[in-house]
Order: sequence, then structure tokens, then C-alpha cells
Amino acid sequence: MNSRILTFFLAVAWLLAISILLFWSRRRGKPFFVPLAVERRSLTRLLLASFLTLFAELAFIRWISVEVRVFAYFKNLALLLCFLGFGLGCALAYRARRWFLAVEAFLALLLLVRLPVGRGWTLEKLSQDLGSAADVEIWAGNAWSWANFLSAAVLAAMLFLLLIWIFVPLGQTVSRQLDLAPKPLRAYSWNLLGSLAGILVFLGVSWLMLPPAVWLGMVLVGFALLQEARRDRIVLALLLVPLVLLLHDPASRDHYSFWTPYQQIDFQRLLTPSGGFRIDLVWVNHTGYQTIVDLSPEFLLEHPGLVKESPDENPYNLPFRFAVPSPRVLIVGAGTGNDVAAALRNGGRQVDAVEIDPAILKLGRKEHPEHPYDSSRVDVHLTDARAFLKRTEAQYDLVLFGLLDSHTQFSDYSNMRIDNFVYTEESFREAKRRLDAEGVLFIKFQINHPWMKRRLAEMLRQTFGKPPLVFTAVSSYSSPATCFVVSPSGRIEEVLARDPRLRDLVKRNQVSLAGSTPPVTTDDWPYLYQEWRLIPRTFLSLGAVILVLAFGLYWQIPECRGRAPSMFFFNMGAGFLLLETQVISRLALYFGTTWQVNGIVISALLIAILAANFAMEYSRFALPRSWIVTALFLGLAAAYFLPLERAPGSPAVAGTLVAILFSVPVFFAASLFALEFRKTESPSAALGANILGAVVGGLLENLSLMTGMRALLLVTIGFYVLACFGLRRPDGRGIRARSEQAAPAV
Repeated sequence: MNSRILTFFLAVAWLLAISILLFWSRRRGKPFFVPLAVERRSLTRLLLASFLTLFAELAFIRWISVEVRVFAYFKNLALLLCFLGFGLGCALAYRARRWFLAVEAFLALLLLVRLPVGRGWTLEKLSQDLGSAADVEIWAGNAWSWANFLSAAVLAAMLFLLLIWIFVPLGQTVSRQLDLAPKPLRAYSWNLLGSLAGILVFLGVSWLMLPPAVWLGMVLVGFALLQEARRDRIVLALLLVPLVLLLHDPASRDHYSFWTPYQQIDFQRLLTPSGGFRIDLVWVNHTGYQTIVDLSPEFLLEHPGLVKESPDENPYNLPFRFAVPSPRVLIVGAGTGNDVAAALRNGGRQVDAVEIDPAILKLGRKEHPEHPYDSSRVDVHLTDARAFLKRTEAQYDLVLFGLLDSHTQFSDYSNMRIDNFVYTEESFREAKRRLDAEGVLFIKFQINHPWMKRRLAEMLRQTFGKPPLVFTAVSSYSSPATCFVVSPSGRIEEVLARDPRLRDLVKRNQVSLAGSTPPVTTDDWPYLYQEWRLIPRTFLSLGAVILVLAFGLYWQIPECRGRAPSMFFFNMGAGFLLLETQVISRLALYFGTTWQVNGIVISALLIAILAANFAMEYSRFALPRSWIVTALFLGLAAAYFLPLERAPGSPAVAGTLVAILFSVPVFFAASLFALEFRKTESPSAALGANILGAVVGGLLENLSLMTGMRALLLVTIGFYVLACFGLRRPDGRGIRARSEQAAPAV
């Protein structure tokens, strides 16, 4: 029996044993996870619940985005569901704690996602069945139909509900502690400190590249520590065993997996029946990524039938037939080293290899048979490709964009994928500036939709003032690569004129660019993987499912039925999430789309909110409300109208100036929130409305797919204007007056 199937059934057997124990206990009248009728004020409890909320959000977002591809493709979907669950918990602050439901949802999610079946089952196809069409680029797309959509929507709603229910008791605990605090603003500051600690600890977990059994196990341990009864803690501790079994991935010398700060990597070594050579396959997030190939002349002589095409016509060697002899080479997206090895084989005198993922680099150093990264001619740069292009002053004979199509988001708080800013007009202009007089820009890309090749070709035409050469290069070890070649000089034409074999190859495989050309991608609209400036049907489908769930759950709460959430706190939540995504996306241009930058930016935002809370807590630092509102809108106007792309100085200096500029509206938005939060009758209701607003703001971030990112600042300003109108309509619901009542059992 397959080892994964065996461990799955062992986990199920363990869960059945615990279920029998719980059933027997209930029959005896002593049920586990008895919710508290009255919760005591506890700073430790508030800190732990706050820490666990952010840590669990990041853990589930990272895990499920790998296991269920729909969460990776469609922006901040998992984040919004976590927010929704937490906000629901805030609304249920005076109800019984729903720990049993959360634990059941936790385990059900693990069981559903880790079913030991083929990767092609329904979960894998959710992103397609929910509405994929030819206007959005996702792998393994299929035709849309109502039958597929309805079945996928039901399954997606099940997944969404499970993720929501996990966070309900955390929202209940945090919001109840805020209501019990004599000084709500100070308690909110402790909540932010706990959240900041959760982010920093998860950054450490990511840096150590620990597997999901560790981070999700930490979430379960946190659940246990929040229980009052000792026996409840014991039961949750026992659940660590099935959790580890369900998340276990068997490993051997020839097949193992690991989690990088960006993605999951699977490595598989396949030996030929004769044992004469091996084939090394690399999978990213359960999708084929790269074959590590040995194309050295000695190896090909030993195995003459291995590569069907001529060695100098395979996609790795082809770029160097266009470059000058002994070129200086920049490789963007170096991966495990195939392109680097090709550069060395073809006489590259100096090779700068840029790769964002440290684990992929490590894998290449360890497993690549030609060991290209050990060469003294190779300098490795562990950074974002766009950041390197901005900072380097070197000139190159060949700038090579490898198959750098990630389909992986770099942030759980924005809609950027880690390669979005690499394929923009501004990026290609920066690459052009790095070329010598006879330099060549060579791009390889896997094209699944005709409009993608037209977009890339048009961007290069606008950048270089002439159309690029576009042709396909077949390969014996991967899908054909579409190649785009262009030079600011007449280098391409000269090479083709004196190399008839190359000219014949290009002519045989030339790509037609007939058809309508989609808009080019820019730093303001960097959505490479969608055809037009519109919101794809799949995004609308998912947004509709989330809204139905949000309002359906909201109206099920008796206290909320027929009553709208606070206008001020709702709009502050929506505006702040949009502002937050603006900060992350803008700073990614200067510091790169690396996971460290993402974590640092989020941490800095929390620190800015803490600073605002401190200013409000101690009145000698506090500003009048009218001053705060004025400063907020002045900061937003400056962020919108100032030409940030022309910020002076080096990328680091320019990025710092942009960060300071955006810190102004962040600080004053947080100050306005703190000023009103300090006076609210019910901190839990305020926090719940704020989180619900953040969900709406996250959905409206999709507007940038039509308008571009800069225009989102106008939407942000609109939400803050509505929030200011809400200041004139304080709601006196008296929820705080009920804080001493016993919570009814649910």
C-alpha cells in the first residue's frame, strides 16, 4: 500500500478513537470543550489569541494556497475568509465559544484536502470550473459550463465555510477581552502587539523552511492553551498525532519535498531501466516546473538518442547563437541552473544568475549534474529580478529571461504574483539599459493563449522601436518554449544572415502574431496573466460566493439582524485594507517582491498603528480630530498626485521616500481609528464592523484589474470620506452594557 494512503488511514483511525472518547464522555453528561458562560479579563489570554489569529491566518493561507490552487490564483481569497471568520467571532462575542466547531472544521479541512487521491480530482480543478475562460491565464484551463460552475461553487463554499469556522472562537476571544478591558484602546494596542508577534514568528518559521506539520501543529497547540479545562487541552494535544500523519509527505533519497518561503518544492529522481542516466524532475506547488538536464557534450555523446533536437537548437543553447562570442550574461530566473550551465558551455565569460528562491538555488547546487553554480565565472544574486535590474550598473551582451512564469502570489495581502513586475514596459526598458551596443534580449515563455505572445511582442516593440523575432523552440524534456529575441542594434539580422541553419530554424518555427493585441502591462497595471482590463468571470464568481457567505452568516446573528454595522468602523476597515495593498505593491517595485519585504512592510504598518495608539492614549501627543482628518486626506492626495515613479536617488533611497510618503496616511488613519475606538460603547462590535469592511475592501481590490493600482487610491479616499460621514452618526447600541451578562449556550 502507498505510504501516504497508509498514514491517511492511520490518522483517520486515530480520529475515530478520539471521536468515540468524546461520544462516550457526552453520554456520561461530561462533554468536552464546554464553553465558558462568563469569560474573565486576562492580558495573557488576549495576547495569545491575538498572536494565534495572525499566525494561523498566515499558516492556513500559505498551506491551502499550495494544496488547493484556486487560493493561489485568486488573490487574497484565503485572507478574506480568515477575516470573515474572525469578524463573525467578533459579532458572536456574547455567545458561547465555538471551539468544538473550530476544531471539527480544522480537522475536516485537513481530511478533505489531504485525501490520498490523484491530483486531478475536483479540488484541483476548482479554479477552472469556477469560471476560467480564455481571458485569464491559468494552468490546465478548461471550457466553462454551468454544470461545472454549480458543482464547483458548492465545493468551494464548503471549503470556505471550514476556513471561516476555524477563526470564529479566536474572534470571540479577542473581542470579548477588548470589551472587558477598562481601557479599550490600550487593550487594542496589546492586540496589535500580539498580532505583530504572530507575523514575526511566522516569518521565522518561513525562513527556517519548516513543513506545515510544524506551523499547523503550533496552531493546534495554541487552541489547546486557550482552553480552560485541563482535559480539553489533553484532547487537543492528542489531535497532534493525526495532524502530523495527515500532513506527512514520505521522503527518500530520490523523492523528497520541502517548503520554501514562497512555495512547496518536490524533487523526484527517475532512473532509466538500464541505470545509465537519471532524469531529475522539479515540481512547484504540485505542478511541473523544470527538468534538471545534463546537456554537456560528454553526456550527450554517451547517450546519443536522449535529445531528439540538435544540441545547439534546444531552448537552453539557442540564446547564445544570437549573442557575441564569450558574452557577459545576465540570467533572470536562474532556477536550478539549466540556463547557467548553458551559459558556461557556450563560453560565457561572466554570468550573473538572479534567483528569488533560496531553496531552488540550494537544490540546483546539490542536484544539477553539471554543477554550474560552483563555477568561478558565476555570481549568484539571491533577490527579486526587478530589484536587481534597478540596482545593477553592469552592462551585458545577453540578458536572458528564463521560463520565469511563477503563477504564485508573493503576498497574502495583495493581488501581486512574484513575477508581475518583471514583465512590464518599465522592466523591459530597464533591461534594455543594461545591454551593450551589440547586446541581445532573449525571453523564453510558455505560451498557452495566443494573446500572451502578442502582449509580450508588443511590449518589446514599444521598448526597442522594432518588432522582436518570435519563434518556438521544441524540447525533448519540456513543453515548447516561445522565444522572443530583440536587440537595439542590427545584431539579430546580422546573425541570421551569416547562419543559414539558424535562419532556417527560425523560419520553420516562426510564430504568427495575427489578431487583436491586448493592453501592455505596466507598473500600474502589471496583470500579465489576464487579457483585458476587466474583472475575469472567475473572480466575480468567487466574490459572489464570499458575499453570499458573509451576509448569510451576518444575518444569522440575532443581535445583527436588521441592523447595519457601524458606518465609521466598516469604512475604516475597507479603506485601510486598500491602503495596505497599495503600500505593499508600491514598495515591491523598489525593494523586490521577496517574502522578507512583504513581512517587513506588514510589520511596519502594525508598528505605525501602535504609534498612533500611543499618541491617542497619552493626550499630550494627541491631535484634534479635525487636524487628523485633514492630515489623512492631504497624505492620500500626495500619494495619488505625486509622480512616485520619478522619486530621486537609488532604488533604496527612492523606496524609502515612498515608504515615508505612505506612512503619513497610514499613521493618521490609525490615529482617527484609535480616537474613536477609545470612545466606542462596544469594542467588539467596532472590531467586527472593521473586519467586515476589510473583507469588502479586499474584494474591491479587484477593481485594479480594470483601472490599475493607482486608481485604487481614489476608492480608498472614497471609503475614508464615508467613514468621516459615519463620525456624525454614532451608534448607541448599548452592546457594552450587556458585557456582564452570561453568554447563552449555542
